[in-house]
Amino acid sequence: MLRQNLAHLLRGPLDGIDLISTDVFDTLLLRHARSQRSRLMQAEQRFARFLRDEGTPISAEHLFRTRQLAERFAYRALNVGGGSGEVRLVDIIQRQFVMLGLPERLMEQRISFEMAIEKVSLSANRKLAKILRLHRQAGIRIVAISDTALPRRQLTELIDYFHGPGLIDNVYSSADIGESKRFGKLFSRVLEAEGIEASRLLHIGDDHLADYVVPKTMGIHALHIPKGRLKRFATRADGARAEAVRGVRNGVTRQPGGMAEPEDRAAFGREVFGPVVAQFCLYIWLYAKEAEAQGNAALLFCARGGIGIREAFEKLLARLNLPLEMRRENILISRLVAARAALMQHSPTVLDELGREFKKNTFADVADALGGKKYDLTDHWQLPFDPNHFFAMIDTPAGRVVLNDVARQNELFERHLEQTTGDVSRIILCDTGLYGSTQRLVAAGVPERTFETIQFARCNYKGLSEDHFPQVTGLVVEEDLYNPLRIETVILRYWQIIESLFEPAIPSVRLLSEAGDGTVYSNAGKIAYGELDPSDGNLLLAGVLQYIAGVVNGAEIMSDADRAWGRLKQAITNPRAFDMVALSVGARSVDFGRPESVYVLRQPGAVDLARRLTAVKSQLWREGAIARDFPFLKTALLPALEMAHIVRGVSARLK
Repeated sequence: MLRQNLAHLLRGPLDGIDLISTDVFDTLLLRHARSQRSRLMQAEQRFARFLRDEGTPISAEHLFRTRQLAERFAYRALNVGGGSGEVRLVDIIQRQFVMLGLPERLMEQRISFEMAIEKVSLSANRKLAKILRLHRQAGIRIVAISDTALPRRQLTELIDYFHGPGLIDNVYSSADIGESKRFGKLFSRVLEAEGIEASRLLHIGDDHLADYVVPKTMGIHALHIPKGRLKRFATRADGARAEAVRGVRNGVTRQPGGMAEPEDRAAFGREVFGPVVAQFCLYIWLYAKEAEAQGNAALLFCARGGIGIREAFEKLLARLNLPLEMRRENILISRLVAARAALMQHSPTVLDELGREFKKNTFADVADALGGKKYDLTDHWQLPFDPNHFFAMIDTPAGRVVLNDVARQNELFERHLEQTTGDVSRIILCDTGLYGSTQRLVAAGVPERTFETIQFARCNYKGLSEDHFPQVTGLVVEEDLYNPLRIETVILRYWQIIESLFEPAIPSVRLLSEAGDGTVYSNAGKIAYGELDPSDGNLLLAGVLQYIAGVVNGAEIMSDADRAWGRLKQAITNPRAFDMVALSVGARSVDFGRPESVYVLRQPGAVDLARRLTAVKSQLWREGAIARDFPFLKTALLPALEMAHIVRGVSARLK
């Protein structure tokens, strides 16, 4: 296909064409079979040697990981926010430097290493260059257009390095212009700058969507010259090889060795959860920083778990001098509050959630929860709840009484949302996780607003629709099942400990009220940042804040987190007597407007061994139940349970 398209360009003068634009990478400049991962590793190794000579020793591994994280969350925030624009290399490296405490004066030196690696990883497409020169001599203007993090200056340097000056009349980079070919806006900017009609432009490139489909829909002539399959395969193989080498070098598994053994809950919070939470907060900052660069966004921390996250996050920002000007507020929201909003829109999403939460309740129970008080309802409302009939029930005279109260509560919520966010166009909710019910419901209930959610983990444990998942980011974990190859997924084995870690000792938001000055408050009390200490009575979170108060930079957090995750996995999957105390969370509220609670570890009711073993399946923390109830058998039962989880995960992936 490459030869055929280039041959087309050689047939003679291009009638009606005043401008030829060419993509840069894999078109005008051909990449060797070296993956981006491999190139970044090599650049960071060179930079690590430079830093060592400068008297600032930072391992290449820490440089690579922080750079990779900065890039990963920048692109995630960009894509969730609509995908237009571009992540800039200078921003990625600047965030990497801030995390590691490196001086900004070294950025040009760092970029020079990246450029040096690019120059040995690329080669000139001489065949295409020859054709472009012929058309340029015939009076057609030639420009380069690239979706890239590199600015125009670096792109021009690379093109001139391989082709010499004089081939390209102008260079357009998405990093400079802030628009992308994939959405067509970069082409529009080029057409405007060059002063020509779309039909007078011929574009050449390798990406089927960005270089062919999109320009064709805009009336631009386009030639697609894709990279060969063998080269794509070789590049992926190189990336796998580079990661395997890195894994061997750094150790495939993370071990808790070298960590001081905690002596109490506060110490466990400091030594184990401290690095884990600090790492999570770094991820929040990286995501938020890119969203801030895109403009007009607010970061809202959801009551209740978001309040504890906010406390740790703000402390880390101050400790490491992480810059973030984005508006940040705590918000009065819960699944119940969000469900009311979705109900007012008659969204079917609310039926999914109500059907799961109230499958053992009556229509009257659902009405009481949504309306926020006890109603005197007819016998029909005492029937078992069926979500398929709920909209019809709520449309009856008795149902409209409930609906009026729901509408009043939703009116207060929307006013609170307005008071909290103002006129920002992008609302980023921050919460613990897992499924993102609040995101799903509030997005359906307030469609005129744009919501997205960042949370500790994302997991479809409910088995419901994942249509909202593109707007929900699990910053630490995005898996449905425990994955032995990803140690962070161990928290899916005992998720309640993460919720308990961040939630202050306040009730879930159920009822909103209006103060005399028009502000909205709730039954949860004062939740604004600084008005509530979420670590009060929460020794684990208090320990986390102690760790953050003493941390030096992101490299220390990464090193400490590697050890902490290993210790946390051991505590969850093979708990000792101390771990049982440190990770105990007691009763957990079921929320959604209901007063009931459930115990993570219920007391065994059965006497005989078989029934006690069967009862373990119903425990929320099964490993903890085994360690407590079968102290002599746990050495056999816990490895068997671990193997069962592994087999389950592998089987799910094979399917």
